[in-house]
Amino acid sequence: MKNIHKRFPGVYALKGVDLTLKAGEVMALVGENGAGKSTIINILGGIYTRDEGEILIDGKDAGIHGIQDAKAAGINIIHQELVLVPYLSVAENIFLNREPVKGGMVDYGKMYEMAQKFIDDLGLTGIRAEDKVAELTVAQQQMVEIVKSVSFNARIIVMDEPTSSLSDREIDALFENIRSLKKRGIGIIYISHRLSELEQICDRVTVFRDGQSVAVANVSDVTNEEIVNLMVGREMTNYYTRTYRKPGKVVMSVKHLSSNYVKDVSFDLREGEILGFSGLVGAGRTEVIKAILGFDEMTAGTVELYGNEIHIKKPSQAYAQKIGFIPESRREESLFAFQSNRFNMTIRILKEFIQGVFVNRKKEEDIVDDYTEKLSIKMASRETLIQNLSGGNQQKVVIARWLATNPGILIMDEPTRGIDVGAKAEIYELMNQLAEQGMAIIMISSELPEIINMSDRVIVMRSGEISAVLEREDLSQEKIMGYAVNI
Repeated sequence: MKNIHKRFPGVYALKGVDLTLKAGEVMALVGENGAGKSTIINILGGIYTRDEGEILIDGKDAGIHGIQDAKAAGINIIHQELVLVPYLSVAENIFLNREPVKGGMVDYGKMYEMAQKFIDDLGLTGIRAEDKVAELTVAQQQMVEIVKSVSFNARIIVMDEPTSSLSDREIDALFENIRSLKKRGIGIIYISHRLSELEQICDRVTVFRDGQSVAVANVSDVTNEEIVNLMVGREMTNYYTRTYRKPGKVVMSVKHLSSNYVKDVSFDLREGEILGFSGLVGAGRTEVIKAILGFDEMTAGTVELYGNEIHIKKPSQAYAQKIGFIPESRREESLFAFQSNRFNMTIRILKEFIQGVFVNRKKEEDIVDDYTEKLSIKMASRETLIQNLSGGNQQKVVIARWLATNPGILIMDEPTRGIDVGAKAEIYELMNQLAEQGMAIIMISSELPEIINMSDRVIVMRSGEISAVLEREDLSQEKIMGYAVNI
């Protein structure tokens, strides 16, 4: 891709960007949210049209002016949010809209046979062509996307944050499949904010900043610290921000909580404390919170708030008690994608500026402007659709939505997933400020450095139960993982 330019209303997204990929290599594409990574990929995949520049494959114009052109050129994108149809089979997903036909009818026998051959050729185990996608794990669904790419005879595969929802074991399996694709001569563009993965699987790295390509290097020739400095344009000397102070009084006390997913969970949460929840994927971390908030039914136990027992049957009752909840999946559980930033930020406090049939628009806009400034949210305007913001800025809007409700307790499930290092640092600083102001925070995270550096205490979950409660001075990756896997 040579000299690619792309402009959106109010945003100059790409400013003469070059991107090269060799057959049989994994090229890491890194940069802060809003740096232009998604835009360049969407242009490559025919989702966006470029304003200027050219796309060459084997030195010739690839003729990409739409999605079908990109597929015909052997380009396939595996998005961070998987786009499979859950209630169809693996085979039906692989051959969607191009099913083999016999006598005017879909030839299911041939389709299952062809799909299974692709699965077997990639050495995938635990997946059958007739399995329903909804019954597969996230990791297995990702493998289906890879099979689908191979079935299109893809020469170029883009993987956008492929490990964001995977366990360490599943990541190892994914990397094995990537190595298999490399051997076939397939070029892979690998987008990730987990820089530790680059040296494991990537050959070269391209760094984007502010809509420009600022560096290309062999992964073996550059350190993670150098990559971070290139991404943000400054040295990240204070990545984690935490001022430890003695937590105050108990604001929430959970005693012997059980549900269909967790058993006998007890803990206290204190004023000004960041309480971390760690454990492997599926250990029950999020399920504890969902039982407290009324998403799942509590089958036993009690929850006390400021010394008084509360009975929460549905999430709205928890929110009325000044408990804020930022869920793990922004797109599925937090965002009104086709609404404005203003709408997304103020949806929970409508009563503050709506009186009868009248709307105090100025008050609403003042609230939006205030949090936009406080959280350094980058947006063209209040009325910009939130789907056009970067992941980091989307997450800040969701945080602002809950801060506007003035919560006493804020629960954050994977608060920095899919967010670049610069935005992470800003969210860590915000969390520290909120804790200093006395807010009680529960943070669920799969990133051990995040858990260790930001938590006052850590609860480690395993198989739906608490396996350990660790004080700050006892925190280490080895201890947490030991309790998580029962070593």
